[in-house]
Amino acid sequence: MTLRDSMHREQQSKSLLEQAKGYAYEYADGAAQRNVFPSKQALADLEQFVEDLPASFGDATAILKQLHEYGSPATTAQTGGRYFGFVNGGILPVTLATKWLSDCWDQNTALYAMSPVASKLEEICERWLKQLFGLPDSTVAGFVSGTSSAILCGLAAARYRLLHNQGWDFNQQGHNGAPALRIIAGRHIHGAVTKAVALLGFGLDNIEWVEGDDQGRILPEQLPQLDDSCIVLLQAGNVNSGSFDPFDAICDRANEVGAWVHIDGAFGLWAGATKRLKHLTQGMEKAHSWSVDGHKTLNTPYDSGILLCRDRDALIMALQASGAYLNFSENRDGMLYTPEMSRRARAVELWAALKYLGADGVDELVYGMHERALQFAKELGAADFEVLNDVVFNQVVVSPADKDTETDKILAAIQDSGECWVGGSMWQGKKVIRVSVCSWVTSAEDVSRSVQAFIAARDTISER
Repeated sequence: MTLRDSMHREQQSKSLLEQAKGYAYEYADGAAQRNVFPSKQALADLEQFVEDLPASFGDATAILKQLHEYGSPATTAQTGGRYFGFVNGGILPVTLATKWLSDCWDQNTALYAMSPVASKLEEICERWLKQLFGLPDSTVAGFVSGTSSAILCGLAAARYRLLHNQGWDFNQQGHNGAPALRIIAGRHIHGAVTKAVALLGFGLDNIEWVEGDDQGRILPEQLPQLDDSCIVLLQAGNVNSGSFDPFDAICDRANEVGAWVHIDGAFGLWAGATKRLKHLTQGMEKAHSWSVDGHKTLNTPYDSGILLCRDRDALIMALQASGAYLNFSENRDGMLYTPEMSRRARAVELWAALKYLGADGVDELVYGMHERALQFAKELGAADFEVLNDVVFNQVVVSPADKDTETDKILAAIQDSGECWVGGSMWQGKKVIRVSVCSWVTSAEDVSRSVQAFIAARDTISER
């Protein structure tokens, strides 16, 4: 049998899809009970994948079996409710099912002519996001892989607009001889922002740093004098403390002089879609661009990043695309708003999440994470762990010991326990444990069970 004949038979029989479905069900059924991080045996078994490239085509059934037998145990159980190590969201059942369906569609979303359904659903998601966040009508959305890419797009649009305002066409003239632009950022800005600054050629040494308070919020009184050459970088959700910069006053100052404001809100921008946490994002609508992830707080599948920009022309010009073969239409052509041309239809899952949840559901989902974070902080405090941050959103910064070496040991013991998985960080010059509550699955029982893992780890270290 030829390779082509084999693939036609597999496509027609659907047996591979049924096999994968069975494995997926088995994985889902066990996610809540298994170790949150892979066992030592599971990690060792990854060697089963190490081999030379096969010379001829193989057995698809055996390939899926190998993936499930040795791959599934080596995953982190992010869908189980006790993974708090990074800001990694869970997954809504409706979006998982949607991804399975849209994967079968296998759409390229560059142009309307390539995928009318993807174009229409991107258009609808863009409108719904503007409604949820209260953004200006002129705002457009680009659906990218994650906030890192979204930030890059936002800053590229800022660069194009600010230089164009000064009579400089960056697309044609480039960096050489261009008027200088200033980058203004708080000390606690996320690494994805500094990465974008470096990639776009602004230079990290040229960032004008602004001091923050004890929660990592930028201090408005410390801002330098702004002008129309400035790109001001703010954040909704400090990666450690979860704090929010004071957008209202800073955006007003920037807008008075023609500066551009970008808000990095990978997980925190969703606070703006709630009734009880919306105050954290007051004034964010006055910015010029925003970056946010669906695969964090909203619990869509990976990967789902969103760039929102109120200056459509600047975004399109910064991400210019041309070619005689490209058939742009009067409908939404998604490649105009992203760096990529070929791109999967990730907005289909985002649409399903927003359609399923509605505005009230988004509110309940996001606020529920905040409630679990508050519970985490309360129970840790009652167990004599020091919580170092004001828990305003979904982040908890914990100091389990006076010495950094002891903190490292307690952290390692928690991770090795398999009960939950949390990560380490540095906060105000001290090693800490960082808890990020990001999954709809996480229950009050999950939190209490995880707190017990903290206590057991500390007791174990004390006995040594």
